[in-house]
Amino acid sequence: MLNTDLNLAAPDDVYEALIELHRDLAPEQSRLVNAKLILLLANHIGDAAVLRQAMAKAREGISPAGQDATLRATA
Repeated sequence: MLNTDLNLAAPDDVYEALIELHRDLAPEQSRLVNAKLILLLANHIGDAAVLRQAMAKAREGISPAGQDATLRATA
């Protein structure tokens, strides 16, 4: 079961580490680092059902490209 309750002792420190991870990277490099981090954490979790729950939760409220009125208005 996916735990969405705060589970980090120092969430601000983790956020800062994520920001630092991407410092001085080009957008393509940043996307690659994100992909590698996701795969490392997915392997660490090791439970496909939990990963599917996390994927569904992450996708909630995000429309496919071209179907979001906000994106069209700012493009």
